Amino acid sequence: MTDTSHINYTRVADAIDYIRTNFREQPTLDEIAERVHLSPFHFQRLFTDWAGVSPKKFLQYISVEYAKTLLQDQQNTLFDAAYQSGLSGTGRLHDLFVQIEGMTPGEYKNGGAGLSVNYSFAPSPFGNLLVASTPKGICYMAFTDDESTSFNDLQSKFPNASYRQVLDPIQQNALYIFTRDWTKLSHVKLHLKGTSFQLKVWETLLKIPLGQLTSYGSIAGKIARPNASRAVGTAIGNNPVAFLIPCHRVIQSGGAPGGYMWGLTRKSAIIGWEAARINPEV
Repeated sequence: MTDTSHINYTRVADAIDYIRTNFREQPTLDEIAERVHLSPFHFQRLFTDWAGVSPKKFLQYISVEYAKTLLQDQQNTLFDAAYQSGLSGTGRLHDLFVQIEGMTPGEYKNGGAGLSVNYSFAPSPFGNLLVASTPKGICYMAFTDDESTSFNDLQSKFPNASYRQVLDPIQQNALYIFTRDWTKLSHVKLHLKGTSFQLKVWETLLKIPLGQLTSYGSIAGKIARPNASRAVGTAIGNNPVAFLIPCHRVIQSGGAPGGYMWGLTRKSAIIGWEAARINPEV
């Protein structure tokens, strides 16, 4: 690491420590920049290059994460969480939660209370699946090597929802993707919970044609965020619906497969299977 790189790293680390320690005071960009002896303009650029998010966004993440720990205590109100996180009020807490968590603070606090989730385990060409649905559509689908672990992962998404192990028509229709002509299926509805950025990335993934591949950079360009390849990769990694939202069709620009939540061997197998479906004689 060069001397300049070391100095820059030290400044960013100092800024992160300052934000973590003082987030309840909601320090401004000018105040944080002054802490590390840089102009606000240069600090903003340096921090974003190193951390992958702006100082403002990082402060928002820290504030919401702290508010989440407060809301896990049922005795704390939304006002308590907003006040103790240094936010101006419950309206600001609401806006940040919707922006970052894809749900309201009240929805986070109740953990899906009142929501009914059906789930079942089903075979696929690439191993067993756990598929779950609400009356609105498919909310979760994941390849599973251990049913208990997979169900625990599902429950963590909606900890206070009620669960029933049953294969319903919504799930059945989604599973037809492996055995029938996808273009002739009735529309599969999805019930997704995510930030506006995540939802935009997942919507773009749905537009990748069967048997075709694209890159993280290409997805970033299509959502008008050409410099956000890293954030796109994170959103893809948080995809809650395997296969139906085809994150397996995204690879690195150099041709390497990139990551896949359910294993690179499975990703390669899916890509090959889809290619064979559109070119059966190759």
